[in-house]
Amino acid sequence: MRLAILLSGRGSNFAAIHDAIQRGELEAEIVCVISNRPDAPGIERAREWGLDAHVIDHRTFASRPAHEYEVLRILERARPDFIALAGYMRLLSAEFVAKYPHRILNIHPSLLPSFPGVDAQKQAIDYGVRVSGCTVHFVDENLDAGPIIVQRAVEVRDGDDAGSLAGRILEQEHGAYVEALVKLGTRAWHVEGRRVIFA
Repeated sequence: MRLAILLSGRGSNFAAIHDAIQRGELEAEIVCVISNRPDAPGIERAREWGLDAHVIDHRTFASRPAHEYEVLRILERARPDFIALAGYMRLLSAEFVAKYPHRILNIHPSLLPSFPGVDAQKQAIDYGVRVSGCTVHFVDENLDAGPIIVQRAVEVRDGDDAGSLAGRILEQEHGAYVEALVKLGTRAWHVEGRRVIFA
């Protein structure tokens, strides 16, 4: 499996994927890492690990299409089988997603379709749910709405705030992302509506 990683921040899910590859748990090669932020700790990790790392700062482009064109140019050269968004804080256009249908993955810190968008953990706390979690899904043209690959549940404890809940969800994110990639790489699958069905 040839993997591209897109990130904007610390890249903890990227690190979890890299570590799973190093352990032999995930048979994959990270063929490029792209960040839209030059100060992202994740891009520094990629450089330290000797990976093909690129900073494409969206603030230096006149428009979203111009920025996406440059990202797509790098991806086309890298020829990934899948693109993993690992804290990539940019909404992808429908035109971008159409280039890689059912090949772009994202992870979201809630059990979708509950609490899409930003501050999902705070949304869960404010709503009063007893169970939250994380969802690995394919990216489509809508926000946090693509077909679901893997979900993991996390108990919301009395006394939790958004930060404490986010920490426990993040622990599950690391395993869920790797699980999703392993399944996609080793099992036959197809999409039915909003679900990814594995043989």
